[in-house]
Amino acid sequence: MFREMRRIRQKISEEECISILGSQPRGVLSVIGDGGYPYGIPMDHWYSKEDNTVYFHCAKTGHKIDAVTACDKVSYCVMDEGYRKDGEWALNIRSVVIFGRMSIISDEDKKKEICTNLTKKFTDDEEYLQRELKNAFPRVLCLSLKIEHMTGKLVNES
Repeated sequence: MFREMRRIRQKISEEECISILGSQPRGVLSVIGDGGYPYGIPMDHWYSKEDNTVYFHCAKTGHKIDAVTACDKVSYCVMDEGYRKDGEWALNIRSVVIFGRMSIISDEDKKKEICTNLTKKFTDDEEYLQRELKNAFPRVLCLSLKIEHMTGKLVNES
């Protein structure tokens, strides 16, 4: 069902893909938007190794939610910051592309776990976390992306 990578020598391992998902704070979520046009939006994410799922938080309404409600099939792309080898100008970038199905999380305890882990990707300020859980949590919608297919590759910009 899913295509294999064309440039197979650039393929990175599943372990590297998982490492990138765990270490990078954001990527681009792509959905089928209005009129069949693709709609890509930068999103913060939290990857859970426990259930091999990527989680997001967002507002309860909007283009993204309308799109996911109409078609739960999505794609998510994450890339690292890259690195340069000594003496080279070209950046080496690792990226991960995920295909899967998006669903809305209704369980309040799971939503709290997702929001807590997302916040901890950016800060360890416990007061900030508690304030956000108290003030913003009631307005948050959480989404899960169950991974059906994942590939990663290393690209040299030269």
